[in-house]
Amino acid sequence: MDFSIAALASGTLVGFVLGLVGGGGSILATPLLLYVVGVASPHIAIGTGALAVAASASLNVAGYVRRGLVRWRPALTFATIGVAGALAGSSLGKLVDGDQLLLAFGLLMAAVGVLMLRPRRPGPDPAVVKARPSWLLPLLAVLSGLASGFFGIGGGFLIVPALGLATGMPLIEAIAASLVSVTAFGLATSANYALSGLIDWPIAGQFIVGGFLGGLGGTWLATYLSRFRRPLNLILAGVILAAAGYVTYRAAYL
Repeated sequence: MDFSIAALASGTLVGFVLGLVGGGGSILATPLLLYVVGVASPHIAIGTGALAVAASASLNVAGYVRRGLVRWRPALTFATIGVAGALAGSSLGKLVDGDQLLLAFGLLMAAVGVLMLRPRRPGPDPAVVKARPSWLLPLLAVLSGLASGFFGIGGGFLIVPALGLATGMPLIEAIAASLVSVTAFGLATSANYALSGLIDWPIAGQFIVGGFLGGLGGTWLATYLSRFRRPLNLILAGVILAAAGYVTYRAAYL
């Protein structure tokens, strides 16, 4: 197996950002795989990135399980229903021209960057949460899975507010539950891409190892920098917006 320092370093960066800030970092996986690691095909980058994101999410959810923050019933319901959307979205993504897919991906990155500029609100008070319609959770699960599968992303920035809206759970529990769906959606997407031979397995392995190491470092540092979480989030938003501009430019003009 060829060793790629770029793949290991890119995975470390994504894992570090996820551990430090708690979201948004996984969307950097595809541009890193394309423009730093040197993966030639956008579809292979998306399939490989989806596998790496699933592995990273599964490692991160373990920490929340140990802290007793995962509400398993809504988490598993959302993940199970959303997998159908992820399979449909990834099947559709494979049919789209690579440059067009990257252009749409760049626009999505820009939207994520803008959303990250807004301060996060705490979850609603459970004592005043009103009953949600029974169809809301499965609808949001399918839509979140569809976007996750189409773009090959974790989709936590969609899943967290969707879980909060559908169940009224506090923000920290929505983040914990979202990682169950991120894992499931990533596995479904990567399996779909793997059936078409669109995963670079050696690079995926090195990216996952890097993500694990980076996640440990990011989580450790987050404990000491918790008071600076908002500035760090703004910095990451700036990085994502810059990457969005680069991806969009490459897709549109090169």
